[in-house]
Amino acid sequence: MAYLEARGLGRDFPGVTALNGVDLSVELGRTHILAGENGAGKSTLVRILTGTDRASRGDLLIDGKDPLTDPALFRTIAYVPQELSLFPDVTVAENLFMPFARSGHAGLVNRKKMEAEAQIYLDRFGIRARPSDLVRHIPVPDQQLLQIARASTNKEMKVLILDEPTSALTASEVDRVFRVIRDFLASGHAIVFISHKMEEVFGIGDDYTVLRNGEKVDAGRIADIDEPALIRAMSGRDVRIDEHFRPASAVSDVIMQVDGLTGQGFADASFTLRRGEILGFAGLVGAGRSELMQTIFGFRRAKSGQVTVEGKAWKLNDPAASVQAGMLYLSEERKHHGIFPLLSLRENIGLSVLSLTSGKAGINAGRERGIVAKVIEDYGIRAAGQGQKIATLSGGNQQKAIIGRAMATTPRILVFDEPTKGIDIRTKAEIYRIMKTLAEEGVGIILISSEMTELRRCASRIITMHSGTITGDYDAATTNSETLVGAIFGSDMPAAAVNAAAGTSSDAETPHVH
Repeated sequence: MAYLEARGLGRDFPGVTALNGVDLSVELGRTHILAGENGAGKSTLVRILTGTDRASRGDLLIDGKDPLTDPALFRTIAYVPQELSLFPDVTVAENLFMPFARSGHAGLVNRKKMEAEAQIYLDRFGIRARPSDLVRHIPVPDQQLLQIARASTNKEMKVLILDEPTSALTASEVDRVFRVIRDFLASGHAIVFISHKMEEVFGIGDDYTVLRNGEKVDAGRIADIDEPALIRAMSGRDVRIDEHFRPASAVSDVIMQVDGLTGQGFADASFTLRRGEILGFAGLVGAGRSELMQTIFGFRRAKSGQVTVEGKAWKLNDPAASVQAGMLYLSEERKHHGIFPLLSLRENIGLSVLSLTSGKAGINAGRERGIVAKVIEDYGIRAAGQGQKIATLSGGNQQKAIIGRAMATTPRILVFDEPTKGIDIRTKAEIYRIMKTLAEEGVGIILISSEMTELRRCASRIITMHSGTITGDYDAATTNSETLVGAIFGSDMPAAAVNAAAGTSSDAETPHVH
């Protein structure tokens, strides 16, 4: 019998139907995959299931009852969003138990006892932090695990909804999450799992429901469907999952040279970036990839070393100078560092071209609309209009808007940090094509990715890092995954042992090695 059930749910917004006649049946003790491309209606459905939004029509039942007549039923549905939603300036323990009633305390809080209870959750989830640490000081992967742990402190929880919970996790951390999921299932909970990673869907799923354009188009048992059929159901067409997107044009002159650069989290880094190539960076959590790029960009301070761009000395420690000189850094945390969520799509793109649209009389609205319309067309951004709030767009369309905004400033160097995090397979391919086109037009592109498959599909060369040190520079087309994984682990161990440590097999590309 289903604990959580939707019957004919619909949700209308002005000018658009987000959901239409959706059915869903979630049973205790099973993992239900909620599949669909970005913009398929998954987020709208989740908001209704958790009580943060109300359906325009249809019925929702929790434990056979209508939660609108008994709102306490919504407390049995816990949700962990894809984007981080923690309080960065309070402690790990406080984040876990806020409101503090979660820790069983009333009135004054016994912090010593609360931190002792928090340590139980940190150990269970393998979170590398102390209860007293401020959340902003712990790594992003541990913050993501902390969100899952926080949901599990809800003693009334029966259904846990996980939205792309592994997007910033290593293979070993993914295994840890899966062990926790199996513990939940064994104790009689249900899991609703949203992911675009097929290996995870088929590794953890029992049942599935596919949404497309706001409607349910398929449902059944995971055991009865294969990967191509599931992708076809999600996209409505066949999508090649083995296509390569390496730039076709010959790699030309060096656009950027880094010599002996040292900063927080890395040391003595040297490499070159050539015009017209996609240069991949691979490594485990803590390898120093993002820190290296943020230091070149100027967001972090450099301790020593130098950078030259087209033969001229690069000004370090000054992000504004980097932007002015033609370098842009696209952060992996779109909603925190990439967009202005309260502004419209037009305003988010228009901010990058103020020099072209503003004058003594202010912003030329007509010119701005024209530039924004071209970005929307060129990058295939799907939106109701330029005035739509960017926060309401799917993750893939937000990412394309960020890329389009960047290209409106005609940069020479683009750094993509986890550009397809939480993005569906078809939109991933669209972003890969955009990167390939930009490289072939002469832009130097650096791609930081936690997915080896992504690096192998897109990069001309792959640089590996381990513990803040560059360990290799490889041709992506001719180097096998075992060699790359060995360099990532900083090990000369045999390939079989490396693959075992990474959680991969020697006859397949490494799917996820962050």
